[in-house]
Parts: sequence; C-alpha cells; structure tokens
Amino acid sequence: MSDATLHDSTRNPDDFAVQIADQVESFLVAVTEVAKGDEPDSAVPFLLLEVSQLMLAGGRLGAHEDIVPEERYEPDLGPEPDVDELRENLARLLEPIDVYSEVFDPYEPRKARVPARISDDLADVITDLRHGMAHYRAGRTTEALWWWQFSYFSNWGGTASATLRALQSLVAHVRLNQPLEELDGLDTDQDLGDDLEIEAGRVMAEEIGGQLGLRPGT
Repeated sequence: MSDATLHDSTRNPDDFAVQIADQVESFLVAVTEVAKGDEPDSAVPFLLLEVSQLMLAGGRLGAHEDIVPEERYEPDLGPEPDVDELRENLARLLEPIDVYSEVFDPYEPRKARVPARISDDLADVITDLRHGMAHYRAGRTTEALWWWQFSYFSNWGGTASATLRALQSLVAHVRLNQPLEELDGLDTDQDLGDDLEIEAGRVMAEEIGGQLGLRPGT
C-alpha cells in the first residue's frame, strides 16, 4: 500500500485499524515537522499535544483484546529508517530542557530515578511506530496492529508516557511561573539514585519560556 492509498476513500474511517493508523501517521508527520526547527516557539506545546493524542491510540491498543498476526513469523521489512538526524535535531531544539528524571517502573519498590532525554524518547517511539506503519502500508493490517500493540506494552507506551509527563511538567512550571531546577552536568549515562538533592543551578521559568515560546502565568 503506497502513501497515496493509505487513506483510500474505500477504507471505512470507523475501522479500528484505520483510526489507529491515522493517529500514528499524524504523530510521525507532526514530530518530524517539529524536528525541522522551523517554528521553535511552538515546539514544546505542540509536542505536548501530539504525544497526548498518541497516548489515546496507545490506550485503545492496550484495552483491545490481544491481536494475533496472521503469519507465524514477521515478514522482513529490511533495514530500519535512520532516526539519528531527527534525534539530533530534537536535541538541539530542546537543549535547555531535554534531560529529565524518570522512574522506570513505578511498581518496583525503591526503584531509583534515572535520567532520560525527550529527544531520545521521541526518536525511539518513532522507530517503533514506523515499523508498524511499514506493515500497514504494505497491506498487512493485522501485522501492523499486532506490532503497535506489542511494542506499546514492551516499549513505546512507557516511553511516550514518561515523555508526556516531562512535557506536561515543563509547561506547568512555565504557566505557573515556577522556577525550574536544572540538573547541572547531568547526562543519561549517570545513575541518579538519591542524589537529586544535589541538583545545582536554577533556570528561571521566564528564560525557558521565552526561548520556547511559552508564556508564564501571572
């Protein structure tokens, strides 16, 4: 199935697969456009909106009964499209607030917080979604739904959820005019453990808001 026939008028718009594919495609297109950096002032709120909408698709996949592919073995899709350029563009665009802390599994007791990057997370989510979209465009609808559902549980669902929390927190800090703590020198190969208390430096919400086009609250 080509891009031109992805939304063929003969396909029922109420069909579950069509709706999921529409939401996935919308996210892929939107994040790719944001990564170009043409409108940096609206990047963060736009990403917040797109990730929120994607999580709706994920929730529907998660609530759906298990989807079983028609073939026992997944067809070979060839090499995965490279996402390094997109990842790097997002990292430059989000540099002031790219790194955040997250708990990997909230149901594991005393699980340490770990650093993550919004740019890495979005690139990883896109990799999973593109894989399923390749099946969908090739006409393997059940295979696409199976992959999106499986990878929602195993990877992109949790990753997108963490990204959504980070983006929502950022927007809330700015809109509520609350200072945003900066993780001084923090990188994603560090183990935060219980050392978040030693975060150094403060980046005022007004500065980040100005750079990213967000208006702080009064």
